[in-house]
Amino acid sequence: MTTNRRTFIIEVIGPYQYGPKSESGLVTEQANRQKERFAVATQLDEGPVLAGGAVPKHTQLRSILLDRVETTLAPHAAIPPERKLMTKYGVSRSTVREAIRQLVEEGVLYRIQGKGTFVAGERVQSDLHLASFTEDMRRRGLVPATVVMTAALIDAPLEVRAALGLKSGAQVYQVERLRLAGGIPMAFERGYYPVALVPGLGEQDLTRSLYATFATEYGLRIDHAEQTAWAETADAPLADSLGTPPGTPLLVFRRTSSAGSTPLEYITSWYRGDRYQIHMTLDLHHEL
Repeated sequence: MTTNRRTFIIEVIGPYQYGPKSESGLVTEQANRQKERFAVATQLDEGPVLAGGAVPKHTQLRSILLDRVETTLAPHAAIPPERKLMTKYGVSRSTVREAIRQLVEEGVLYRIQGKGTFVAGERVQSDLHLASFTEDMRRRGLVPATVVMTAALIDAPLEVRAALGLKSGAQVYQVERLRLAGGIPMAFERGYYPVALVPGLGEQDLTRSLYATFATEYGLRIDHAEQTAWAETADAPLADSLGTPPGTPLLVFRRTSSAGSTPLEYITSWYRGDRYQIHMTLDLHHEL
């Protein structure tokens, strides 16, 4: 049997903007100004219809997709759309969605709403040291980027006043930012900063490292922090910001950071569980 094979050249700068550039299949994605070219050879005519029997079709399709991820597709490359998989393998939409759902839950794939499903890259590992997100990502050879979602001057909520040692009526800057690494959403963070310590913070460039801004613009150097971590699942607004389905596992960090003995930052960060992991070295300090 003769099969037709077509080759698509894909120029990738991230999974955010894409679309057909010409009938030859040239597709261009643009995000964060970092280019990576690769060619993906893929058979686009109708493939084999999956066999019925003891092994469910969604399990068969999951195995096929997993093989493609391991042998053909690069990290953060898009997998074929649902309709193309349905046509190629002669299966229903529910079968395709179940196969993809399992791979997403296993951390092999991830979704970006309105864009598609992509191959997951390796998780970024943190050794739990005091550093800004920008410093942390650069240390790992990743290009950090920040999208400022909101920046507002508000009356400090009770929880924030307690953490920062503020009196009733004190005002703080509330800053919400989406943090990206290598063009992929990594974390969403919401931080509070006393206006008395950092006046005019809202007029600063909030896309850069705030720790660097505190040091250069206000003479305040973060040198101590208390942090708590836990796990939770993404609600709809968080999932939308992070480009994941609702219910996606998240690692949450809540930190109170100080410059000297002065509390300066109260921040909560929600990290994608499929993109981030922590590493700890544990020593025995007493004899059993």
